[in-house]
Amino acid sequence: MNTEKIAALTTWLETSSLSGAILTNFHDIAYLSGFESDPIERVLALVIVTDNVPFIFGPALEVNSIKESGWHYPAFGYEDQENPWEILTQHIKAHTNGKHFAIEGDNLTVTRLRELKKAFPEATFDADVTDQINHLRLIKTPAEIKHMLAAGRDADRAFNFGFEALAENVSELEIVVELEYQLKKTGVPAMSFDTLLQFGDHAADPHGSTSTRRLKSGELALFDLGTITEGYASDATRTVAFGNVSDKAKEIHAVTLEAQHTAQDKAKIGMTASDLDAVARDVITKAGYGEYFSHRLGHGLGTSVHEFPSIMAGNNLELQEGMVFSIEPGIYIPGVAGVRIEDSGYMSKNGFVSFTETPKDLLQF
Repeated sequence: MNTEKIAALTTWLETSSLSGAILTNFHDIAYLSGFESDPIERVLALVIVTDNVPFIFGPALEVNSIKESGWHYPAFGYEDQENPWEILTQHIKAHTNGKHFAIEGDNLTVTRLRELKKAFPEATFDADVTDQINHLRLIKTPAEIKHMLAAGRDADRAFNFGFEALAENVSELEIVVELEYQLKKTGVPAMSFDTLLQFGDHAADPHGSTSTRRLKSGELALFDLGTITEGYASDATRTVAFGNVSDKAKEIHAVTLEAQHTAQDKAKIGMTASDLDAVARDVITKAGYGEYFSHRLGHGLGTSVHEFPSIMAGNNLELQEGMVFSIEPGIYIPGVAGVRIEDSGYMSKNGFVSFTETPKDLLQF
């Protein structure tokens, strides 16, 4: 349980003249409370009020798990046949006389907000706590960075398992199954997202998915993967060669690698996210591939794999010590090949420190 962050959020609510906050993003709930659960269609909420202790409200079948997770405050449940919003409202009223609440505007659906307003018509829910939580999660503590270094080591092991499985005519899906199986055998509980593996020109779709496509000699293989280790996510990408690949493929890889190395080397405290994006983008543009780099340079991560901030053009947020984010330039040429190289890491006084150590040169298998 992150009592320091809960206290900081409570202070913000007080200075904003708000009675409390109703949080429904299960990633934020896990970060603040220590209780990790995806409720799927059920309602899970962390309620923080300024004049009483916080509480968690969720499915009745989760209440014991909430109490066993290290949560020191009340936990209440509801059964599936009950109206969760009516019961949640009853607990809120029992904890505070306040009627002005913040919600997570980027998470609470319109339908759920309507249900909440219907159950609690005398209250207002106009304030958005999203930015405040994003900034609470922005700077990682030394303990959090230690967890993420462990997740990075597991990502390195995942790459090795995947590389070892490369073989003529094997499918993308077969390799993903093998590397995830090997990880689970060694105690890694979960991936931080669905492992992505793409061969050849299939990798020219940067938001594609792992398929039954089979590997041929002379193709590149793009691995994008991460693990959940000690409650924290890793995220990294390597593109390797199977057999002798074309000079064009080698050139695309070399340019992407130069962009990635340059961005990592030049990342400094005080520069903006926009400036860092430009560092990598300029390398790719000058090489003639600017139109084929179609996404932001990176994103934050922590207890979830995609967090604030975005490392992209137009974002003038300054890099700070303890910030964690990815650096992942890519070049995607339809019908030819796709290359992405990614490390996630943290900002230290001396620059960017990667969580992963798998070589980034064009390895050949």
